[in-house]
Amino acid sequence: MNQKTTTIADVAAFIESWAPASLAEDYDNVGLLVGSYHQPTENILVSLDVTESVVDEAIASNCGLIVSHHPILFKNIKRLNGQNYVARTVEKAIRNQIGLYACHTNLDNVSTGVNQKIGEKIGLSDLKILRPANSKLLKLTFFVPPSSKEEVLASVHAAGAGNIGNYTHCSFASSGTGTFRPGLDAHPTIGTPGQAENVAEDRVEVILPRYLKSKVIQALETSHPYEEVAYYIHPLENNWQDTGSGMVGSFSAPIENSRFIELLKKTFNLHMVKHTRPVGATIQKVAICGGSGHFLMADAIAAGADVFVTADLKYHEFFDADDRIMAVDIGHYESEQFTSELIIEQLSKQFPNIAVLLSKVRTNPVFYA
Repeated sequence: MNQKTTTIADVAAFIESWAPASLAEDYDNVGLLVGSYHQPTENILVSLDVTESVVDEAIASNCGLIVSHHPILFKNIKRLNGQNYVARTVEKAIRNQIGLYACHTNLDNVSTGVNQKIGEKIGLSDLKILRPANSKLLKLTFFVPPSSKEEVLASVHAAGAGNIGNYTHCSFASSGTGTFRPGLDAHPTIGTPGQAENVAEDRVEVILPRYLKSKVIQALETSHPYEEVAYYIHPLENNWQDTGSGMVGSFSAPIENSRFIELLKKTFNLHMVKHTRPVGATIQKVAICGGSGHFLMADAIAAGADVFVTADLKYHEFFDADDRIMAVDIGHYESEQFTSELIIEQLSKQFPNIAVLLSKVRTNPVFYA
């Protein structure tokens, strides 16, 4: 039996089931940036960034797709004329039919993404989202005959509805009486065209992520016995604990400040660490944000963290620690260097018959002397 050829669309669909593109920040640019979804790929190259050298490596390794964390196309680009590294990189990828796919802040904002990997690397447990996302959830209410409730619920659960934190298959149901009169051209499951009906129905409510709305509604309409399904959707302002910015976790026991700094140096291969004055003798609760994380400083303090590990802190932003937390800047590239490893782990499990390679190119533009 011939094995199905894997296309870029297959890879994109998997990544977006793990880190949905709709979870990316508004300013971001994620997804397939160069190439065709229909293009087959035998090998995948994974890199934190995309540069000309990374594309050269993909060519040499016969990789039809490069999956990166940072998007090569981020700001508006009006010309592809080879005058800067972005244009040259994109042009080379197009000429050699290599797809460029980016999963950036959407991978930052899932609980199994960039920040969880950082937390695991430094040995934190009980990891939770530092600033949970809000206004990302919907409540679906629908009405169904009692005899069909379990079948319909199973369908919408399978489509992704009804998950709350560590709990799945969550719903609420109440019983009542539905009234309707089928039109003369209707084909009712219950009742007769032109005659008013009163039937026993269950009102069922489930919560779902906004990005799954179409999928869940399709599952509802496909599994429901009625010709016309009665339902409505409400947007929710609830925090969504499974998605959001940064993470916070703890060591099993407090460790000395100097030992913590040495742990960071060893884990992230650092020669130096920029940080503010420690606020206590030991550290146990740690807030983290891969990449530029100053916007989460107040959240880290509110969470009661002893230290906030992030990157790209400016001089005056260090003052915002205000002797209430130790702020640590380990560098942008350094904080996200394990993201490629994370992506490779996920892709290798999903596509075991494809070679998923880690780029050997050093894309960090910053050197320390």
